[in-house]
Amino acid sequence: MAPRSSRGIAPAMLCGLSLFLGFPGLVWVQISVPPQSSPHTEPHPCHTCRGLVDSFNKGLERTIRDNFGGGNTAWEEEKLSKYKDSETRLVEVLEGVCSKSDFECHRLLELSEELVESWWFHKQQEAPDLFQWLCSDSLKLCCPSGTFGPSCLPCPGGAERPCGGYGHCEGEGTRGGSGHCDCQAGYGGEACGQCGLGYFEAERNASHLVCSACFGPCARCSGPEESHCLQCKKGWALHHLKCVDIDECGTERASCGADQFCVNTEGSYECRDCAKACLGCMGAGPGRCKKCSPGYQQVGSKCLDVDECETAVCPGENQQCENTEGSYRCICADGYKQMEGICVKEQIPGMLYILTDFTPKIGCDGSYFHLHSAVETGTQETARPGPHGKQVAELDVKSRCSDSGAGLVHSQRASSRR
Repeated sequence: MAPRSSRGIAPAMLCGLSLFLGFPGLVWVQISVPPQSSPHTEPHPCHTCRGLVDSFNKGLERTIRDNFGGGNTAWEEEKLSKYKDSETRLVEVLEGVCSKSDFECHRLLELSEELVESWWFHKQQEAPDLFQWLCSDSLKLCCPSGTFGPSCLPCPGGAERPCGGYGHCEGEGTRGGSGHCDCQAGYGGEACGQCGLGYFEAERNASHLVCSACFGPCARCSGPEESHCLQCKKGWALHHLKCVDIDECGTERASCGADQFCVNTEGSYECRDCAKACLGCMGAGPGRCKKCSPGYQQVGSKCLDVDECETAVCPGENQQCENTEGSYRCICADGYKQMEGICVKEQIPGMLYILTDFTPKIGCDGSYFHLHSAVETGTQETARPGPHGKQVAELDVKSRCSDSGAGLVHSQRASSRR
């Protein structure tokens, strides 16, 4: 049966992609997405092609397994010979070769559909390796193992053993990459053929290299012992083939702030904050101050807190002084509470207060008098704050002159100083 044109294979699967990818010929275009618009890096086209071929091969296994297995063997062999390289089987495989969400696979399949058909109907016998024929030789997306770049150059160390077997060749197997060797820990050099910083050659021959770690602070060494150091790491000094810690705090290497002090550590140092009592210090605690902070005074060898309440006077009425670390504050005295910027006495339910209104009142006989009244706290529903620290309550005082019969009603104001 003659092969059908590429436009006839799996049209429903490919028609949507053709709206986006109307490229003439077999030209592979890799679209670069700006990093800010993509949370991940797109796979190299070679990796996409390899995935497509792997999925195609799995489809071949699936179509044979699903269509044959058990029954009349002779009949199956006769039918299988017809189905094996049929267009029907190719369509079945291609329909499931890419997942619905794998856009890169669908795009590559659209571009390479005619090549896949050509291989299926004409090239299988002479080129049984679809990956090599499609991805490397035809589309030129991939390189042989151990090579990289557009020209498939050998990786450092050679294509047979790239990076000496102790690293990964960047871009290996693709038509991209720099070919730079990313060496394993302990190995270095262009082709990972040397021991890295902090390691020494424990064993070497024509094809084998073993790198072992030096003693802790050694950057280069001739063996694993402390006395085998040849060069020290930063923060250490070589002395009689041993690496000795440098005390940066005793040299100009340390750089700490004005209110910090230096603490030496192995191979480095730390800057820590001075005590609150200090203006500059030489160590931790109030006994290592260069000068005392405001609110502190020198007592012996330490900067100690000054009790300002011994001399400070709080200006507000019914206030008292409370000493704090390095300062003081004014608070209301016991039995008083803050209210509108002043300290007023806290009322205790059940106590009697004498409320006096100093506004003169005129009695029935024409004489003046002042209203005095005893009111139990906790029962004054109309009580409200008044001026000068007084508690004001509205009291209704009714005064009637029995001889004249004229009734005078006075709404009096009574107050109590708290």
